[in-house]
Amino acid sequence: MISALLANLFLHYAFDDFMAKEFGSIPWARYADDAVAHCVSVKQAKYLKRRVQDRLQYYGLQLNLEKTKIVYCKDEDRKGDYHNISFDFLGYTFKPRGSKSKYGKYFTNFLPAISGRAKKAIRYVVKKWRLQLKVTKDLRDIALMFNKKIQGWINYYSHFYKSELYSVLRYINSNLVKWVRRKYKKRKHRRKAEYWLGSIALRDRNLFAHWKLGILPTAG
Repeated sequence: MISALLANLFLHYAFDDFMAKEFGSIPWARYADDAVAHCVSVKQAKYLKRRVQDRLQYYGLQLNLEKTKIVYCKDEDRKGDYHNISFDFLGYTFKPRGSKSKYGKYFTNFLPAISGRAKKAIRYVVKKWRLQLKVTKDLRDIALMFNKKIQGWINYYSHFYKSELYSVLRYINSNLVKWVRRKYKKRKHRRKAEYWLGSIALRDRNLFAHWKLGILPTAG
């Protein structure tokens, strides 16, 4: 913890102060050692990259050139071509996505949504819960054990393009179905287990955080 705080303090002087004093007109954000800066042109972005690299080297740090890239934020108004049109930041992937205006018009917007890496990490956590082995618990016990974690994911990742989160939430349902098949002999077949779990979800949507969002198991 102390080393992390010291590293953050070091980056505050090496990066934050530098950006504020030398590039005050460029919007930017940093979390730990990840940062994003919004330039107005490729020329400006290349210049900033070179200056930041020199600045970090002065403090004995190195810019990760493999991860550092210039991205074109392509949308309805920026229709040029560039080889990089997406980037990841804080568990989100920012890239061109289809949107619909309040007037029903479809257009391209540059928006964030949960990243593929974040989806994979969540699935890994859910798999480690080993729900199918918790046959001594009832469904309400399962909900009490994991609802806070599920709600935390929903709170963080559903602010932007939340439909990208749905496949992960459905994965939680599929693991709950496995639990049903293990716990109840009469529901060993997947469709019977899905129907039983789905009927409960229709009666009590508040039981699981993702059920409240409308991500329910199949009930038919």
